[in-house]
Amino acid sequence: MRLRRRLAIVMPTMAPTIPLLGIVFLGIFTQSLTGFGFALVAMPFLIQLLGSATAAPLGALIAITSQVLLTYRYRRMVNWRAIAPMSVAAVVGIPLGVKALQVISSDLLLTVLGVVLVLYAAYALMELHLPRLAHPAWAVGAGFISGLLSGAYNVGGPPLVMYAGCQQWSPQEFKGNLQGIFLVNSLSVIVVHLVAGHYQPVVIANYVIALPALAIGIVAGLTSDRWLNPVLFRRAVLVLLIGIGINLILS
Repeated sequence: MRLRRRLAIVMPTMAPTIPLLGIVFLGIFTQSLTGFGFALVAMPFLIQLLGSATAAPLGALIAITSQVLLTYRYRRMVNWRAIAPMSVAAVVGIPLGVKALQVISSDLLLTVLGVVLVLYAAYALMELHLPRLAHPAWAVGAGFISGLLSGAYNVGGPPLVMYAGCQQWSPQEFKGNLQGIFLVNSLSVIVVHLVAGHYQPVVIANYVIALPALAIGIVAGLTSDRWLNPVLFRRAVLVLLIGIGINLILS
């Protein structure tokens, strides 16, 4: 009887299963193949499907599950000392981003998210060769902005990817260091959402449903680089992000 009552509460706000699985698979596949991109690809759709109040904590749960596995895979490539300043700054910014969900209208949040997606995708497509940013202040600034975006939408990747691109890391170091800081970010986001009471039954139920797509996406992403060009795939994803961002801005 108690289980039926809980289901009666959860089911009216559950996401349709097929769209949820498709969104999670695409986001995790992108993350596994390129080293980043789950939140950029998945969060705009999850927010429209579930609303920001459910999508934000759900996205954090899905993200940390994949990042634990990916960080383990690239554990020898993670330079924890190099990413420590960004991680600390991100932890400071995350509670402010989560707070924004409660005090700022969802329309404005979606517009800001759209602008972030368009600007980042345009930057990445231009493949700008930026100078190496050696001063620690750049790492702190990138981490803090990432924390704000992580707390609000789980899309803390753009400032970190931009900063990482200026550090002349090898491709393996790039993937490893990003997974390390994403792991710290997601863990901090989850703690803040947990303290705020955002992990309602509907969030957990959607997470359980999404697990098969998460597992398949990781396996597919890690194995497909043998036959799928990650550079071409990344460019296709960036073009998709521009379309998603424009749609969010105009909607």
